[in-house]
Amino acid sequence: MNEQNQNKPSTEESLKTKQGETGSQPSSWNRLFSKRWVFPAVYTAAAAIILTLVWVYQDAGQKPLSTDTAAVVSKDVGASGDKAGAANAGEEPNALEVAASAESLAWPVANPGEVEVVKPYYDENGTEQNHIEAIVQSGDTFTPNTGIDLAREDNKAFDVKAAISGEVTRVEDVATLGTVVEVTQGNLKTVYQSLGEAKVKQGDQVKQGDTLAAAGRNEIEKDLGNHLHFEVYQDGKVVNPSELLPQKSQQ
Repeated sequence: MNEQNQNKPSTEESLKTKQGETGSQPSSWNRLFSKRWVFPAVYTAAAAIILTLVWVYQDAGQKPLSTDTAAVVSKDVGASGDKAGAANAGEEPNALEVAASAESLAWPVANPGEVEVVKPYYDENGTEQNHIEAIVQSGDTFTPNTGIDLAREDNKAFDVKAAISGEVTRVEDVATLGTVVEVTQGNLKTVYQSLGEAKVKQGDQVKQGDTLAAAGRNEIEKDLGNHLHFEVYQDGKVVNPSELLPQKSQQ
């Protein structure tokens, strides 16, 4: 009886043994982290995840626009282009107005009522009377008049005005023609001959109605006395000034 009791472990010792066994057994996490390869493996995995996220972010930034996004951008650009086109289209009428409002030829004198055409322009398709009146005789030479000649009835001198605005492209004293002045505006050129002393010089900018000189005399048409010989050229071709000048009644 006593031997059985001695061989049987006491309840307290049994509990201590069980508790000791339980306390001495490490957990699965402790066993995992006790391995030497665990921490390098975790570090490597974390680095791989970070690099993957960085690659995905960069790749997304470099992707082309989707079809929908491109359509929206294209629509916005098109709208801007339409606005710019509309603005340019809005400027066209203004440009047309400027072209349409180009000044008309004015009489090259201050008061057209004080002068008269004493020799007309020679019109190839004109009447026989026109051909007779528009011939310029210089000695034994007869030439068609390439402009019109203006003079006062009392043969007094008068101021010669610029018939158009533009640049003075010629000022020259010619023995047989008197002083010659040319004023050019684009493809239109006006020529003033038989002048006295010029009041402008080559390169000047003049406005329509500015005084260029006073009418004078020349050798070729000395019989006309004080007068202005006036020519007009369009695109380099001489034209009849009388067809471009306004009617005197409108002055």
